[in-house]
Amino acid sequence: MTKKITPLALALVTLLTGCSMIPTYERPAAPVPTGFPNVAASESHATLPSWRTYFAEPRLQQLIELALNNNRDLRIASLNVEQARAQFQVRRAAQYPAVGLAANASRAPASGTGNITNNFSVGLAVTAWELDFFGRVASLKEQALAQYLATEEGRNAAQVSLISSVANGWLNLLADEELLELSRRTLATREESVRLTKLRLDSGAASELDYRQAESLAQAARATLAQQQRQRALDENALALLLGQPLPEDIRATLGRSDLNAAPAMQTVPAGLPSDLLVQRPDIRQAEQQLIAANANIGAARAAFFPRISLTAQAGTTSGELSGLFKNGSWGFTLAPSLLLPLFDAGANQANLESAQASRGVAVAQYEKAIQTAFREVADALASQSSLTEQLEAQRKQAEAESIRFKLADLRYQNGVASYLDLLDAQRSLFSTQQGVVQVRLSQLQNQVSLFKALGGGWTNETSSAKP
Repeated sequence: MTKKITPLALALVTLLTGCSMIPTYERPAAPVPTGFPNVAASESHATLPSWRTYFAEPRLQQLIELALNNNRDLRIASLNVEQARAQFQVRRAAQYPAVGLAANASRAPASGTGNITNNFSVGLAVTAWELDFFGRVASLKEQALAQYLATEEGRNAAQVSLISSVANGWLNLLADEELLELSRRTLATREESVRLTKLRLDSGAASELDYRQAESLAQAARATLAQQQRQRALDENALALLLGQPLPEDIRATLGRSDLNAAPAMQTVPAGLPSDLLVQRPDIRQAEQQLIAANANIGAARAAFFPRISLTAQAGTTSGELSGLFKNGSWGFTLAPSLLLPLFDAGANQANLESAQASRGVAVAQYEKAIQTAFREVADALASQSSLTEQLEAQRKQAEAESIRFKLADLRYQNGVASYLDLLDAQRSLFSTQQGVVQVRLSQLQNQVSLFKALGGGWTNETSSAKP
């Protein structure tokens, strides 16, 4: 036998489920190619290693751990997540009636007789609970949830940026140490050249011009050394800010005994990267959650055109005497629903809806721009990989050639075959080329860091999924 649904049952179902006016969400198509330039496409879903696997250098791992525990920007981002979580919980609580203990006492003349009467009441009360027939409160809850998730992804993005910044800061320090050692050796060589040239000048075998040129070159090396010492201090201060504390002494003590060439190679990023790997980037996930929040806000704006029904209720005991409370016959309840139907608001509701729709359009553009920016960052890093390898190889061969040239120029000068100007030119060229090797090696390593960051690595294995 078919059971008929009574109007009361239908009303209860409607009350419990309500309806939603949120537009159906569809993720916008990524406005980028399916693969990166000069990279073979891959059908498999590539995954990135965790930062602990990618950055295998123990000292760097220790520094990253310190930064994750002490960095103040990351701490602020985490507190923002907690704040957004609490705001979501406030919105979610609005879907349920708030029940409180209500106690009232009044004293007033009775109508007709004018006698002073007392009235006391105690009970449970529900005040202005909105019956969400049209999904306004539910839409606001969905908006708050998406905003919370966006904040969570923002924290993840801050973590990725922090890990990359610490890695780059550490590589800068290694490069500074290598450049300082190179400058010290160059200065010692040039000071020795000044000493020998002065002896040759005193014996009449060299001119004062040769001596002054040697002295000028030595002072230039001393100025370069001072500049690099200053840069070394600035880079350490920048790294200390990221760490949230000074550089540990045990790590500081090892800096002079290592260089960029001794740094462990970073793990190779999987070949054949598809562009959909970009969805691992927290900033893109953040932009999408902000789009979902803007979409939910449209539902709330649409629901504002419909009646808003609120319920106020109280159940308890009432009596004219305080001693009469809680006696038989004093119990009762009141139920007071109210309805507000917007008739004229000077276009405020329509303006709110148009504003919500425009905000969604902005969120779509921001989401698409985040994808385009990420695609460019990955493409730039991939394009730099092979060229930096070739540049470093050429730079090292040039440094080897300049070293041999310097030895030959010195030998020719000692035998009176070449001028001192040729020797000085060889010294300058060798020093410049050796510095170039360090700078290109630094760029190569930092490009690997940039690629890891651009692909969104460094957070998936370290951050639990958001749970409101």
